[in-house]
Amino acid sequence: MQAITVRDRDAGLAGMSLMDMPYPHAAENDVIVRVHAAGFTRGELDWPATWTDRAGRDRTPSVPGHELSGVVVELGYGTTGLSVGQRVFGLADWTRNGTLAEYVAVEARNLAPLPADIDHTAAAALPISGLTAWQGLFDHGRLTTGQTVLIHGAAGGVGSIAVQLAREAGARVIGTGRACDRDRALALGVDTFIDLQTETLEHAGEADVVFDVIGGDILDRSATLVRAGGTLVSIVMPPKVRPKDGRAVFFVVEPDRARLADLATRLRDGRLQPFVGTVRPLAEAPTAFAPGKRTPGKTIIRVTED
Repeated sequence: MQAITVRDRDAGLAGMSLMDMPYPHAAENDVIVRVHAAGFTRGELDWPATWTDRAGRDRTPSVPGHELSGVVVELGYGTTGLSVGQRVFGLADWTRNGTLAEYVAVEARNLAPLPADIDHTAAAALPISGLTAWQGLFDHGRLTTGQTVLIHGAAGGVGSIAVQLAREAGARVIGTGRACDRDRALALGVDTFIDLQTETLEHAGEADVVFDVIGGDILDRSATLVRAGGTLVSIVMPPKVRPKDGRAVFFVVEPDRARLADLATRLRDGRLQPFVGTVRPLAEAPTAFAPGKRTPGKTIIRVTED
């Protein structure tokens, strides 16, 4: 099969290429998925798990990418809950070869059935952004109806999903971002938008939950905006400055089959829409990783035509 591989941590993007790789092995409780569309995170080349397995052993050349949508073609020993020929989407394991490949081995519990009327491209944009938004807002932030949430990066991949989920939950939403993000954030339903380049963050006022996807100085300053008893949640780094009378949480998204199924239902019903930007073929995936001009939406790699 063909796959995008990375061979040398020091080489960075220069060590990324399209090459032939062995067909993956289906371990116990695995499935093999024929990948139709895949998503990735630009910072993956900095993650230790991209280069080593769970025991810390080198596993290069390794395949990046962790979001996928595709069709099950093989079941490992003991696998239940999925069947050959079934459309699925979800998250590949962090410490195993990923989804920028024609086939990938994934633990079955990390995948959810994909309804026939959902496009693979939209589905591949949902797992990390959707699960991160849900877990940040509700599992860790404990957001409830009538509360106020401040969402940094409200027009981005995670932020845009978080805005939609928070609005549906009956929360008042304050969004932040750049000037070019204002119209999209307002269209998603934020009540107030703060341009971080020209406006003072502190004008946002207090919030019951602050959801950070930026880190750094923005994260530090956000601690003072957390209302008494509220929560500061970050997916970038552990907060160095904690709210005076509240909680501070840093988390890494976790697979959740039941929540993926719920997100798929919301997508099918038109209540949720992931922000898909550029769609590229597998051979152009290395270019998509390259730093450069900021592009709106999540880049999806089209691996196999539907």
